Amino acid sequence: MNGICTLANDTVSHQLIALLNSIEVILGSNIPVCIYPFDEQIHQIKAEIARRPNVFMYEDMASIQRWDKFMESAAPDRLNRKKFRLYGAHRRFCAFDGPFENFIYMDADTLVMNSLDAVFQQLEESDFVVYDFQFTDPTKVYNIQSPKLIKVFEQNRIDSEIFCSGFYGSKQGLFDQNTREWLVAQLQSGEAEILYAGAGEQPLLNYMVMKTGMNSYNFAYSLADGKKTGCSVTSPHFQMRDNILYDKGNRLTYIHYIGVQPDLIRRVCAGENIEFPYRDLFLHYRYLREPSKRPIFTEPLKSYADISSLNLLQRVLRRLRIHL
Repeated sequence: MNGICTLANDTVSHQLIALLNSIEVILGSNIPVCIYPFDEQIHQIKAEIARRPNVFMYEDMASIQRWDKFMESAAPDRLNRKKFRLYGAHRRFCAFDGPFENFIYMDADTLVMNSLDAVFQQLEESDFVVYDFQFTDPTKVYNIQSPKLIKVFEQNRIDSEIFCSGFYGSKQGLFDQNTREWLVAQLQSGEAEILYAGAGEQPLLNYMVMKTGMNSYNFAYSLADGKKTGCSVTSPHFQMRDNILYDKGNRLTYIHYIGVQPDLIRRVCAGENIEFPYRDLFLHYRYLREPSKRPIFTEPLKSYADISSLNLLQRVLRRLRIHL
């Protein structure tokens, strides 16, 4: 059975609702969707799940604990809640246990823009399928200053196989106990130094896929230039028609609101008039089922860049124990 997976807690409830609505519109209301719990804060999203018969929460605690233990052994620093906002992001790995034979994982802050049939079809030939341009910037995946990096992975692999962990297709059963133990042993033997120090689980997942020599495929790397599309809100040139985004005439597969922080989304949904890329598209899908609740903005528009700069300043001052 094929299905869609995501990872969520109450912090990203607005994003999850928007994603689920986009899945319903584009893929239909019958495709099963499994949500992995980021942490124990899932009361709000459970209420939303109850309204959708095709959506369910992953409750296999043995699987969740198994991957928690794996993360503790493979990259324990990333479980530090004070240091990493994405401390629970590794629980997306539960998808390799089930419940779908073939699955597509999507971050909660993404929206489906097109059929995903091509991804599922590619999984008939590949074990891991992605569609993004992270391979152009390895610095958010690996420590490129480490001399050990090119001893572990050849340069041509670093240049072509790196991916963003926000959207990928894969299969059940690829990381059994022996494979997990082998990966941990390799990391603990010194290879952990090649992982980028931030970005939650993304460096580790890249390492897992590349170290095992998995047969992977990236549409963004493989498609002809005239057919491939972007996927990130950091690209300002997408055109919207009928609540679908296009890149130079080609329909996007998905859009990832990467970098748009959950608190900003919460503030906008509460009525604060803050600009962020493709905001109207997000609000359309967020309030598709309850349009009367869509915020009506009465204050002057605030720049997303200004808000981001202020948040950065607040973080710096907080470190200095100075508060605005």
